[in-house]
Amino acid sequence: MKKSNSILSLLVLFTFLINNHSYCQIATKDVDSLMENAIKKFNVAGASIAIIKDGKVIFKKGFGVKSIETKLPVNESTNFAIGSNSKAFTTAALAILVEDGKLSWNDKVKKYIPEFKMYNDYVTENFTIEDLLTHHSGLGAGVGDLMIIPDGSDFKIQDVVKSFQYFKPESAFRTRFDYDNQLYIVAGEIIARTSGMSWEDFVQKYIMTPLEMNGSYSSLAGMKDKNNLSSAHSSESGTIRKIRTFGDMVNGAAGGIFSNVDDMSKWILVQLNKGKFGKELQSNLFSADIQSEMWKIHTVEDAAPNPRYNSHFRGYGLGWEITDLKGNLSISHTGGVPGMLSVVTMIPDINLGIVILTNTENGGYGVFSAVSQTIIDSYLGLQDFGWVEKYYEYFNAQKNTGDEVVKKVWETVKTSDKSTVKNEDFIGIYEDQWFGKIEIFQKNKQLWFKSYRSPKLIGQMQFYKAITFAIKWEYQDTNCDAFVMFSLDEEGKAQSIKMKGISPNLDFSFDFKDLDLKRVDK
Repeated sequence: MKKSNSILSLLVLFTFLINNHSYCQIATKDVDSLMENAIKKFNVAGASIAIIKDGKVIFKKGFGVKSIETKLPVNESTNFAIGSNSKAFTTAALAILVEDGKLSWNDKVKKYIPEFKMYNDYVTENFTIEDLLTHHSGLGAGVGDLMIIPDGSDFKIQDVVKSFQYFKPESAFRTRFDYDNQLYIVAGEIIARTSGMSWEDFVQKYIMTPLEMNGSYSSLAGMKDKNNLSSAHSSESGTIRKIRTFGDMVNGAAGGIFSNVDDMSKWILVQLNKGKFGKELQSNLFSADIQSEMWKIHTVEDAAPNPRYNSHFRGYGLGWEITDLKGNLSISHTGGVPGMLSVVTMIPDINLGIVILTNTENGGYGVFSAVSQTIIDSYLGLQDFGWVEKYYEYFNAQKNTGDEVVKKVWETVKTSDKSTVKNEDFIGIYEDQWFGKIEIFQKNKQLWFKSYRSPKLIGQMQFYKAITFAIKWEYQDTNCDAFVMFSLDEEGKAQSIKMKGISPNLDFSFDFKDLDLKRVDK
């Protein structure tokens, strides 16, 4: 889910010219030291990695611990949430249905979900299954994600399929890439309605079982044995702390799978083998032709020149990011839910695949970015570029910038003149058309915010300036504190609310900006 663009979205930041010299592929002992250095540098509790080359798993291993409390070690069978790397399972499930003649990529969504409604009639009537998967709906990044993050809300599939009519488009239909999770949830519902079984059951039966991904699960609820499940962690404060495992969503099509590097190696092998698997590759999950459709650019993204890799294009296929590195096709995706971050990347031209799973936010981004890129470089014949240090400097600078902004906000809160604030002017019930009702109430003479449908979004409001308050959520599993900005009537009584995140590093899934809360308790 979150920050789910390919690691290559970060590479455009590094447009360094460098001389290319021949360099041998990375040795096993070097992977060990690379991983150990990375998890220490980025303050990550645990991680695991597998490398697949020429049809074989040549390296798989766990590093660090599953939990800072139990100190039990990560191994190759330790399960992690893979987040948005679940999206490729959704497109593979649809591919199976396409090849069975049950549906077509170009079928209209309304054929299967008549109540589906977008922001205008033309888009509603012409929205296809392919459009659900390619992030070019015209809506902004992360739109509607407050229905699934934080976890624990009561939104159902009917809420999701009807929500899009209430959002304002940020671009013309099919013209711009803006990452989306909710439309994948709709794709999961199409799988359910077409197959007669839930997305979770379909993926388990038709993908995980035939591939013998026996330790993987399409939902947390379906996990039979949690003894080798990694805990989620956060290092946002500078010290690693355990946080709660992110719960199941409306369905898992956007980011619900739990897996391990042993099983994910099987997933990468079927991809590199163009849908074939089993002894002598006698079985097919999907055909080479339909894989070509999934690995074809459907939505063009910006591809900044990068002399190191001589890249020429970048775009999104069906559940995959696509670009070129030194003349080689690169297929990849990242994934993230609070405390769990992953990457899958493949260079099919040289029959290479890598999967890295991590259990700490935000350091996991640094680990999987630096390690995967170092390994790829070794196979592309490039010198060691010091990716661990470069990514550390980048992420550290980004964090410091965000922390400074947040620090100034809370310093302003401490010194603001609250003498003119009348709590009664703001107390009341407000409603957004897709998110439902929230309440501003008073407790111990302090204003509080609570969502009726997403109960983890509750927190104390503190006066900031003008008619704006800052909320410190009780939910602190990830960085998501927010501003609440009121509009008043002529008597000074609040009538509506707009919101936005405080930190510039706020994940786009906290789409507070899409809320339009109106007072309803008049």
